[in-house]
Amino acid sequence: MARVTLEIGGSRWPVNCRDGEEAQVQKLGAMIEARWDRAQRAAGDANVARAMLLIALMLADELNDAKSAPPATDDAPLAYVADRLEALAAALEHLPDND
Repeated sequence: MARVTLEIGGSRWPVNCRDGEEAQVQKLGAMIEARWDRAQRAAGDANVARAMLLIALMLADELNDAKSAPPATDDAPLAYVADRLEALAAALEHLPDND
């Protein structure tokens, strides 16, 4: 079993994975890190669990849109996904802090 340490939001997170999957886990960690600042602002800058939940929701929304979108033949579907992600991020920034 391999171990990878992801750096997300200024913290280090050790993660176990199968041998040979280290690069994939690093790539997935980078996807989380790329959304961290926006999620942290929406979470009120203090709640790691809420920020991680918001990142999970962002990724789930992106996956859901990708599954329901017609097969890409040009850049139009990518623009649609980008617009949806921006709209979701804007909505997340306006969520009340329920902690």
